[in-house]
Amino acid sequence: MADFDLVLQGTVVLPDRIVEQGYVAVRDGKIAEIGIGVPPQAHERHLLGKALILPGAIDAQVHSLSQKDQEDFIWSTRSAAAGGVTTIVDMPYDEGNLVCSAAAVKKKVDHASPQARVDFALYGTVDPEEGPARIREMVEAGVAAFKFSTFGTDPKRFPRIPPALLDACFAAIAPTGLTAGVHNEDDEAVRAYMEQVKASGITDYRAHGLSRPPITELLAMHTIFETGANTACPAHVVHCSLGRGYDIARAYRRDGFEATVECCIHYLTLDEENDVKRLGGKAKINPPIRLRAEVETLWRKVAEGNVWLVSTDHVSWSENRKTNPDMLANASGVPGLEVMVPLFVKGALERGISLTWAAKLMAENPAKHFRLDHIKGALTPGKDADIVVLEPRETVYDAASSGNNIVGWSPYNGIRLPWTVSATYLRGKQITDKNKVLAEPGSGKFVRPLPRQIIAGQNIAGETA
Repeated sequence: MADFDLVLQGTVVLPDRIVEQGYVAVRDGKIAEIGIGVPPQAHERHLLGKALILPGAIDAQVHSLSQKDQEDFIWSTRSAAAGGVTTIVDMPYDEGNLVCSAAAVKKKVDHASPQARVDFALYGTVDPEEGPARIREMVEAGVAAFKFSTFGTDPKRFPRIPPALLDACFAAIAPTGLTAGVHNEDDEAVRAYMEQVKASGITDYRAHGLSRPPITELLAMHTIFETGANTACPAHVVHCSLGRGYDIARAYRRDGFEATVECCIHYLTLDEENDVKRLGGKAKINPPIRLRAEVETLWRKVAEGNVWLVSTDHVSWSENRKTNPDMLANASGVPGLEVMVPLFVKGALERGISLTWAAKLMAENPAKHFRLDHIKGALTPGKDADIVVLEPRETVYDAASSGNNIVGWSPYNGIRLPWTVSATYLRGKQITDKNKVLAEPGSGKFVRPLPRQIIAGQNIAGETA
């Protein structure tokens, strides 16, 4: 009689070590046992040779609804499943529905649940006209973190939160223990540099980087971390393209403050002088892609332990919004869910960075960040059996040929990947087989942080303490 529902044997990547010829055993959707040697019997048993067995990734930054009638959760979670991402954390800037109240959170959960093929958590934000008044109710509704911006792309969908209001929001979040994440571009500085670029007549690929030079990021990062220090709120920069930014965060941590920075996979992969020059609007991202020397600096920050987590900042704009010859007229952002895991594994191994560290940045730390580590983030007994298997088979990435993206373009097209996702499991159930997604819409669940803080006699789930 089989003891387990599923057993996978291969090179198992654990939080503290790598176990060659190890196995992961699953029962009732949970990791039940980790071992080495002859694997036990199971209803389903796969001996995978030299394949890598890692925890399913948690993508901390996804925009499923930025463009109406475009991607939606039906496609973003399909791309996630195909790429070994078993949980996405969706941003609150949905076209036509800023997620800034408990009602908006519930509406989004109800909208996403029938579509989701992987698990999902949600960010909340605020309407600048309301301020922090609804933060508490969004915590009770289950948001996993909050997101703000020091730059305003749109006054309603993606508004700037000025310093005094940012301080008030951080102060309201601090007692909950959740993190305040912020888009790090100084509004006044960016607008001044944009005007300079427009006056210069430069409209090609160079325009974007010139309109957002490094100082625009670094000024904002000081504002963000100093606001966190002032309010005792965990402060997080949701993306940073500059090594200097990670040094700033480290200095705040050295002084005893909770200050973290996220690195997106595009900043570790693409560069301005080659990729942005070649791709134009299809590589327009805020903050911008920097020079190749900066890419390698960021990899050093990964190796040094100064990067808290890695994400995609995924958004699948339709191609007509990314191909304007006037660089600044294009939408900002790129898709990446299907390829983040193999890209990061490739880059880490090429630079001698251990797979345990790669798993930490893509799974364990994101789980801690969003207070989901009671169920997610590692191949540890008792946690959800969210697993990605990568086989040593070289492929050349092509977003159009996989069939798992609503758009057929990607800035990563043509990159050779030595490790390829061959299977993904969500709570012990296989949801992909090579590039075929098996998960039906509705397979994923809304996941919310574990209540930890007591506020005025109640925990943050609203239950009496």
